[in-house]
Amino acid sequence: MPVSKPVLGEDGVDPNRGRLCNDVASPWNGGSEGRVRVTPEPLRSAVVFDHSQLWLHSLVHVVLPAIGVAVSARTTSAHEAVELVEEHEPQLLVAGIDNGSDSDDLDCVGQARDRVTGLQVVVWSSVGDPRAIKAAFAAGAAAYVLKSARADDFKLAIMQTFERSIYLAKEWPLGEVASGPAAREASEILTPRELEVLELVVEGYSNAQLARILWVTEETVKFHLSNVYEKLEVTNRTEASRWAHLHGVVPAERRA
Repeated sequence: MPVSKPVLGEDGVDPNRGRLCNDVASPWNGGSEGRVRVTPEPLRSAVVFDHSQLWLHSLVHVVLPAIGVAVSARTTSAHEAVELVEEHEPQLLVAGIDNGSDSDDLDCVGQARDRVTGLQVVVWSSVGDPRAIKAAFAAGAAAYVLKSARADDFKLAIMQTFERSIYLAKEWPLGEVASGPAAREASEILTPRELEVLELVVEGYSNAQLARILWVTEETVKFHLSNVYEKLEVTNRTEASRWAHLHGVVPAERRA
């Protein structure tokens, strides 16, 4: 699909590329009469991507500064977002993806995670379709936040991707114990290939690494992950890994 072209300044330079964002002017912090420097203690450093200039401006100048995220660079191109992640090595990539589960932009999620170890990706979207959410998690996103979310919710989502302190009942079904029978239960729920994928996810491999190990395409890996999430009734890698540990599922080489 076509990608929105960045608006160039008078000097012919894209103002979105690699721009550090410290000066903020918005009705939220003093109005348009003057520029106010917002300098909260940074929670994380981030590269930000969104095709929409309006949403990008909102993220960079209002939402992220308000919750203490230092924006290292911004762009309207998914491909360039991956390059900026490699250049700046941030802790976080905020990806504005509004095209649902069929979006090619989702490829940037896995590509960016392959470039920087430990990078967390938060998809920021106006699409609440469960298929789009599952596709984002299958691509490697750690969190999926709707653009209608409050700033406090956005901040909480970011914090939880790095250090969990909140757990939901759905993630911890009653009666689960890590034991041999539980592992056999997993083999009854998942196909041999899906179980193999789950074991590698527990090991911490990215989608690209899974594809190389299994000699398949990344699209095939995403397909298997989506099936695993649906069968285990989880939404992302973290929950899938937790399910695997609770059910005694460990990598094959560790079973001896």
